[in-house]
Amino acid sequence: MSSWAGRTAADIAAAVRAKEVTPREVVAEHLARIERLAGRVGAFRAVRAEAARAEAEELGARPDLGRLPLAGVPVAVKDNLAVRGEAHRDGSAATPDTPAAEDHATVARLRAAGAVVVGLTNVPELCVFGTTEGVYGTARNPWDTSRSAGGSSGGSAAAVAAGLVPLALGNDGMGSLRIPAANCGLVTLKPGNGVVPAGIGNGDWFGMAENGPLATTVEDLRLMLSVLADTEFARREERAPRRIAVALRSPLAGVRVSAPYASAVRDAAGLLAGAGHRVRRAEPPYPLSLGVTSLQHWTAGTAVDAEGLDPALLARRTRVHAAVGRRFVRSVRTGDRRERLRARLTPFFTEHDVLLTPALARRSPRADAWHERGWLRNVLANTAYSPFTPPWNLAGWPAMAVPFGTLPSGAPCAVQLVGRPGTEADLLALAEELEGLRPWRRTAPLAEEAAG
Repeated sequence: MSSWAGRTAADIAAAVRAKEVTPREVVAEHLARIERLAGRVGAFRAVRAEAARAEAEELGARPDLGRLPLAGVPVAVKDNLAVRGEAHRDGSAATPDTPAAEDHATVARLRAAGAVVVGLTNVPELCVFGTTEGVYGTARNPWDTSRSAGGSSGGSAAAVAAGLVPLALGNDGMGSLRIPAANCGLVTLKPGNGVVPAGIGNGDWFGMAENGPLATTVEDLRLMLSVLADTEFARREERAPRRIAVALRSPLAGVRVSAPYASAVRDAAGLLAGAGHRVRRAEPPYPLSLGVTSLQHWTAGTAVDAEGLDPALLARRTRVHAAVGRRFVRSVRTGDRRERLRARLTPFFTEHDVLLTPALARRSPRADAWHERGWLRNVLANTAYSPFTPPWNLAGWPAMAVPFGTLPSGAPCAVQLVGRPGTEADLLALAEELEGLRPWRRTAPLAEEAAG
């Protein structure tokens, strides 16, 4: 069995700093795992095997290796962020195949901290949808390969859940970190505005999109987030009681929450109440217009990102999405609807410290060729299973997906934690409590088959 592939980032970095293993050895083991499993989960568009080995060799010679927080840790990067020397295709045949001259700010911070980028991960075209498939392949859930890993950071989530890397970089404009994390049994945090450098696409979807980490443990999540934010999110030794609101109603009218996700929230609420937190049922005052507002921002963001691309090379669902959004770009740019939503939700968060909801309404759609299907069918499929994520992109507030419980299929279930601006550390502490109260299984059976 592999010594380092499948281990946590914290364990790997500590061993590298202590010179128990070299960065090259760690990277080589992960590349071997990728070679065995990548085709089954569709995680990567491009694997940087030769470059990663060379960069790991150089890293091993750094005089500051013993001080690097991510020393020798292999990471994967979502294919809408620049990695020096590599093209980022954003899941599309319409984007240029031009190598990036410089790393994105988040990638540069990971490398400065000692991480080694082993590949770029699959996304749906222009990162529009909550399933990941297209001209570069289909990202599947390692826990149930008949199902989508989710999207748009689906390849990044699949890579971590399958043990191909311990950490991956993704981003979230309408749930694109939390959706695949919830599907694949990972923990993630969409930070609030300004915590981590954004610079995603053409304007960050009007400021709604944020970069963030995908990990298997809260310790690893905190470690990577500290690097990305250039701010230490230290573990808190003392647990402070929180006022936790528990909400089960979908923010989008007409969407039903399935029993496993509702049960996960109730069980998590019971454990947190038993741990001394003040827990009560309370539904946020979501406006009835939220569904329309979400659709307007979602499509308008795509319209801006599609500018300058050859429509003939875009999938039909992307062309329609962008066409719908063009009529909303001017009004969305004002930010008025987002400001009104924040004003409506702020009083709720003066009475409660944290909101606990289902992460999803139901399991992900099947891992099929959704990019070849019609626009409306895609929109309805996405809305039906992921209604809980968009409000917090519109508000710009931090939100987490935390593994909790299992679905009837044996795949992971998950809950969502939401907080006010600046409460990332509080959410991490609460997620760590849940991790301790109900430990989640880190390794998908797919990864165990390869190891065995």
